[in-house]
Amino acid sequence: MMNFLHNYTIVYYILIVLISIFITAFAIPSILHVARFRHLYDDLGHFRKTHDHGIPRLGGVAIFVGFTITSLLLCMTDKSLPINYLLTACIILFAMGLKDDLSGVNSSTKFIIQLIVCFILVVLGNIRLTSLYGVFGIYDLSYFLSVGISLLLILAIVNAFNLIDGIDGLAATTGIVANGAFASLFLYIHQYELAAVSLAMVGAIIGFLKFNITPAKIFMGDTGSLLIGLISAVMAIKFMEVNRVATGSSPAIYAVPAITFAILIGPIFDTARVFIMRISNGVSPFIADRNHIHHRMLKLGFNHIQTTLILTGINIISIITVVLFNNYGSSALIILIVAFSLIFNWSITFFIRSKERENLALRNLFV
Repeated sequence: MMNFLHNYTIVYYILIVLISIFITAFAIPSILHVARFRHLYDDLGHFRKTHDHGIPRLGGVAIFVGFTITSLLLCMTDKSLPINYLLTACIILFAMGLKDDLSGVNSSTKFIIQLIVCFILVVLGNIRLTSLYGVFGIYDLSYFLSVGISLLLILAIVNAFNLIDGIDGLAATTGIVANGAFASLFLYIHQYELAAVSLAMVGAIIGFLKFNITPAKIFMGDTGSLLIGLISAVMAIKFMEVNRVATGSSPAIYAVPAITFAILIGPIFDTARVFIMRISNGVSPFIADRNHIHHRMLKLGFNHIQTTLILTGINIISIITVVLFNNYGSSALIILIVAFSLIFNWSITFFIRSKERENLALRNLFV
């Protein structure tokens, strides 16, 4: 059976996505039933919540089940990805995320567990960056520098996906775009095993997204957002590494760091922005607020679907732009993406302030 699937690759990859979708979509109604029966709802009293009724936040359980079963059932075992370490890391992160969604986990415990997960992947699984392709003059990395950068990168991406999960559909569509893009690139450079893992995640998120589009019936919670972030981070590192290792000095795809950056620009830019703003205001970067880009777009009057579509569209445009102009080099393209992101952010600030001035003028007019 597996030989048949491997000989007919299109059927194989379509089957991966469909089975992952089916498992996730099949699991969610049962999760909804249990959540309602046990009153496992989101915290409505929190100032960052944008919904007016209780919604279960256990959708990540279905994403985990869909992704894990599909990966074990259909994904090929290969040296390009130590699937045993990857699934071990996923299970540990899933257990922590589930506890956090049900009863909460303090920040220090979450950090320690995430660090353990990163250690498993980077040190034991050897999933790490060994070169930055000359970005800003940095080429090969020493082992310890490679481990350090890889640990920080995985930690950053995992938490970045967790932080953008603030409105219906945003983290899910970002995960679909990121892993769909990585899958397409892996297929292009003939890394079929890695493409299969990415597509298993795409299918799991699609199965969940049906229930998360406004009006949302369920949230993915930390269980889902952390898992999506983890797989996206691993795929990012593997994309940069296999392209370099497989082809030596003549990579199959140029400007690999810039393409990777463009794929993950949404969560990376938003997280960096809010952290810098919190620190500059003398506040801990880990204290939650309503200053994320999606929150600010809601202030402008956009609804959840519109905000998600706009941010997803910008993400896709960034990827296409970098792919089309990859001959300009990663450093220049990364600077271009950051500049475009800053302009977009400043535009939101301008319109928010204009709207506030208009509202103030109207209030003064009727006083």
